[in-house]
Amino acid sequence: MSKISRKVEDINASSMADISFLLLIFFLVTTSMNTSMGLQRRLPEPLPPDHQPQDVDIKKRNLFVVKINSLNQLLVQGEEGWDIRDLKEKAKEFILNERNESHLPEKVLREFETLGPMEFTRDHVISVQNDVDTQYQAYIDVQNELIAAYNELRNELAQAKFGKLYDELEEQQQKDIRTVFPQNISEAEPKNYGGVR
Repeated sequence: MSKISRKVEDINASSMADISFLLLIFFLVTTSMNTSMGLQRRLPEPLPPDHQPQDVDIKKRNLFVVKINSLNQLLVQGEEGWDIRDLKEKAKEFILNERNESHLPEKVLREFETLGPMEFTRDHVISVQNDVDTQYQAYIDVQNELIAAYNELRNELAQAKFGKLYDELEEQQQKDIRTVFPQNISEAEPKNYGGVR
């Protein structure tokens, strides 16, 4: 028996591009993107062009230094081997200076409209310095712990004075609490630290 060869009909693929395009549009429209990554920061107003920047003299006792090396290890206040989970409590202890210790920030006394007289560490600064090779996640973790320290302090003061969380307070009450616990986090330009020193 001889084989009969039949000519196979071509498949019309002219509409395949249209279908692919519609599928692409469908997936773009229905897919959600995770956009919650990042830090909220309010940047200072730009300086006038004729303004000369001035060096700010910060007393050593008012400065809390956190360094992150290229291996994502922490150096806090000159001490190596810090665990990220301990950073929040150490920062809170620094900001509060409950016993008015001489190696922690200076305290000032001020009368507030909603809080009454309060002693607080107005001039404290938390300095975050990282290596150029620090992983972004390590940097974010440090920032989250420091912001959590401020949030906890604000909530604790709000609970003690008003019996509410900070977010539930009136505007003036929140403003006074922000004055007591301002987010004084300074970020230095990344450097090449290498290992922790």
